[in-house]
Amino acid sequence: MSEWLVLSLAMAAACAVVLSIVFFHHRRIGENDDPNETPDVIEYMTMMIGVIYAIVLGLAIAGVWEGRGAAQEYVRQEAQALHEVHVRAEVYPAEVRQKIRSDVDAYVTYVVDTEWKEMTKSNELTDRGGELLERIRRDVTDYAPQTDHEGQAYQPLVDQVAVADDARNARGLSAGATMPGVVWFGLIAGALVTVGLIFTLQIRRSFRELLLAGLFSALIAFLLFLIWDFDAPFGRGISATAEPFIALFPKLDLGG
Repeated sequence: MSEWLVLSLAMAAACAVVLSIVFFHHRRIGENDDPNETPDVIEYMTMMIGVIYAIVLGLAIAGVWEGRGAAQEYVRQEAQALHEVHVRAEVYPAEVRQKIRSDVDAYVTYVVDTEWKEMTKSNELTDRGGELLERIRRDVTDYAPQTDHEGQAYQPLVDQVAVADDARNARGLSAGATMPGVVWFGLIAGALVTVGLIFTLQIRRSFRELLLAGLFSALIAFLLFLIWDFDAPFGRGISATAEPFIALFPKLDLGG
């Protein structure tokens, strides 16, 4: 099922629940009930709880968005480091250069076409990806430079492989969910309390009040969905992508 369809259903369900409660609650209200009798303290508490929950939602959204941005940056660093290895191998003899570039291409192809799908499903890196990266490391470190020019290129190549390895490990660590379960409990409980406070103000069945109640509940559902979607940087709709690999290695026809 499409995630946007899930979002639409969640927002519609939130509106339906709230409006249904308003409808049935209104049928139980006596004719002599006066909505102006709501104590001022309840209005003040409702406002303060809403403000506090809005701050919590804002912090949660900022946190998961930052996590997604960091995950995308790890991908960019990994792709850029491998691109540097691919380019700087030019100074080596043809046989060594071809071996390094061939293994870099094999690793990038595997990451984009195979490992990425596995990572989004299991939130873990594959052993095969680590083996391919280790092969690149061996290609670079096992060669003994024969000239001063090759010697000058040797250490930067080793450093770039280390950068790629570090970025790969960081990518693996950021693949899972970032929000603890207790935070989700607080967000959902807060949503129920915040929406439930609508009924303490003795809402009526006028079009204006029903519209505002429905839009408010739909907004809460949308924000919770947004947090959930960002919470898995590689696994859901608005997620980090393999675009840096595709852009830096256009000849490999990645993602096809």
